[in-house]
Amino acid sequence: MRFLKNKLTFIILLLLTSCSSIPSNTANSCTIFEERYFWYKHSKKSEQKWGTPIYIQLAIIKMESGFDWLAKPKRQKIFKIIPFKRPSSSFGYSQAVKGTWELYKKETGNKLASRARFKDSVDFIGWYTNKTENILKISKKDAFKQYIAYHEGWGNYKHYKKNKRVIGLANKVEKQSNIYKKQLTKCKRLLNKNKYIIF
Repeated sequence: MRFLKNKLTFIILLLLTSCSSIPSNTANSCTIFEERYFWYKHSKKSEQKWGTPIYIQLAIIKMESGFDWLAKPKRQKIFKIIPFKRPSSSFGYSQAVKGTWELYKKETGNKLASRARFKDSVDFIGWYTNKTENILKISKKDAFKQYIAYHEGWGNYKHYKKNKRVIGLANKVEKQSNIYKKQLTKCKRLLNKNKYIIF
């Protein structure tokens, strides 16, 4: 009985670790999905639902949180030493702020969505980029402009040309999305074949 209890505890810890830890190589989409196969299923489902390519979903997450499910903005400091409040309510894989996350839950009916869950995060990114296409007429395949709208918000998008920092970040997202896209062409067929894998 004790052996079974210890084994069950180990399995639970293993499942929690596999779901929450950062993949060993976040620069390679194939490696990410080899380690987290269900992430591929969730990303693919978001792509089918919203039309946002998997490689752009991943590039946004890499830039925003580095695939850290508990990521938060660093606290501001008073006199450079005393920890103060965080600059925003961004949290989780997608770094969505509370207000936008609540709007997402309301519009999609996904009331139990969590910013710390990958499945909900990629669905959020699909929802957001889809709204960006509708509001700003930016293609969901345009990683550069989509990321600017994602980072700055729909209202502030028109001012991005004055913001060299966000342009630099968007260039990195575009470059990474192209790398992910190229990598996925090599492993997507195998990933699709593994659709019946349970664990």
